[in-house]
Amino acid sequence: MSRAVAEINLSAIKSNLDLIKSKTKSQILAVVKANAYGHGLIPVAKAAVESGADWLGTALLEEAIELRKSGISTPIIAWLTPLGEDFRSALEMNIDLSISSLEVLEEIVLASNQMNKVPRLHIEIDTGMSRGGVRDDWERLFIQVGELVKSNKINLVGIWTHFARADEPEEQMNSTQLSQLYDRVSASEKIGIKPEFIHIANSAAALTNKQSHQSIVRWGIGLYGLSPDINSLGSSKTLNLQPVMKLKAKLNLVKQVEAGATVGYGATAVTTKDTKLGVVAMGYADGIPRNANSNAGVFVAGKRAAIIGRVSMDQFVVDLGIDSLAKTGDEVIVFGDGSAGEYTTDEWAKACGSINYEIVTRIGPRVPRIYTYERT
Repeated sequence: MSRAVAEINLSAIKSNLDLIKSKTKSQILAVVKANAYGHGLIPVAKAAVESGADWLGTALLEEAIELRKSGISTPIIAWLTPLGEDFRSALEMNIDLSISSLEVLEEIVLASNQMNKVPRLHIEIDTGMSRGGVRDDWERLFIQVGELVKSNKINLVGIWTHFARADEPEEQMNSTQLSQLYDRVSASEKIGIKPEFIHIANSAAALTNKQSHQSIVRWGIGLYGLSPDINSLGSSKTLNLQPVMKLKAKLNLVKQVEAGATVGYGATAVTTKDTKLGVVAMGYADGIPRNANSNAGVFVAGKRAAIIGRVSMDQFVVDLGIDSLAKTGDEVIVFGDGSAGEYTTDEWAKACGSINYEIVTRIGPRVPRIYTYERT
């Protein structure tokens, strides 16, 4: 093994897809944005398609284009589509595009007229996130879309929105957003817009809100075997999800230090007794959060070893304990599914005030991804 590696278990991708397929009759959109949440775009996308995903979803159009270039023919939607994007390539490659404004609609139609090709579009509705999606000017957009549909200038494939609080299943806002989506779909149908697909459910809603299972369920963090919210929904184990990534590294050095030794930049940590320290060959340049505290660490020689001192760019230090059998060159588990006693992504997230999404997504390109088919 090199100094660090992320093992990606593609069998777990299948397991997590099988789980959600058992809970819904909707089509499943596997969300592979952000390099498949740090797991590797092409291998994960291909594994998802082979395991029965009906759609693939990316935020960026460039990732959707990369998927097509890899030979994937499954329906793909890209939903972060600012002005100036490569809409011509999207049209050539039959990539569905999401629109939230008249300006983007007009630019896509201009490209389609030049190419004599009908674009496949989804309208995103803002139902409470106040992020993407058309809001107060939705009627103007709908009217324009209706005229373009009637003249066969565009194919309106879907209407969709995004929950703000799906990880809080009892929150009234979920029902309000769903109701507003229904209202917008009803309004669209009155002017001749009849989208084939309606979608709102993300991973949290897919697991907890059957009513939100419309034509498509967007399976994001659940695809990677991680809980949408460990506090409100429970852990991966509770949800029967299989974490896909295991992060490993090597001990670059093991040394014994005396009580009172300072550790790391700023000398922010001081040993309270004689101990052994292990220097792990990863740092914040690899995606290890700089602000991670001693609630995170590594699993080595059969025991947990907590972080001590600040995380550096290329390495961090753990307190092995004076009786540790760990030695220079040993392999450590930074995080995994917890079954062997190792830290989980949820524990790492708690140790730096973040969420598991960020822990896996930020693992950098210096860390090679190794793909396995280990049955869980």
